[in-house]
Amino acid sequence: MVPRSYVSPVRTAAAEAKRRQVIEAAAEFLRTEPLSAFSVDTVAKAAGVTRLTVYNQFGSRRGLLEATFDHLAEHGRLDRIGEAMMDPQPRQGLERLVEVFCDFWSGDLAVGRLHDAMATDAEFAQALTARNERRRGQIATLVERLSPKAAAQQRRDTVDLVFTLMSYPVFRLLSEGRSPADTCALIKMACADAITRISAGP
Repeated sequence: MVPRSYVSPVRTAAAEAKRRQVIEAAAEFLRTEPLSAFSVDTVAKAAGVTRLTVYNQFGSRRGLLEATFDHLAEHGRLDRIGEAMMDPQPRQGLERLVEVFCDFWSGDLAVGRLHDAMATDAEFAQALTARNERRRGQIATLVERLSPKAAAQQRRDTVDLVFTLMSYPVFRLLSEGRSPADTCALIKMACADAITRISAGP
């Protein structure tokens, strides 16, 4: 007889608590310390755990960065993307999508640091690019619903423009000398203009 495996609920809960502890320490490190100092060792020290514990939980620096981004996305309410996609009015859905990402970009300093990490970690850059491409796909879906009869190139141009306007680099550039609210308002206005153009037709 093959022995039955047993997973202790207490041990599972403890492992999950330690995982959250490490992720929260990583996020706080990104908010307060130089990105160049971010490593498995420094985060382990900040979290009060061993280096081996971090490797067992996340596998690598990239795995830790990805888990931290997912944690910030959850707390930054990116779950609202689903609500925007299900909006029966695609124009309103796009406007809500812009609001979701404006809130996310401005909500936590660690989000910007994670985008900066793309320059120093090629594997993480690839993972974050894949996440960004999902955003492009969401925009494309809403644009298609908004103007199904528009020329393919016109829809593509609108998607590319809105995707770029909703990106973190554009948000950071426009936020110089502006409050987060004013920056978000400017991005929403620009996206609304792009959406109005495709709605009006050629």
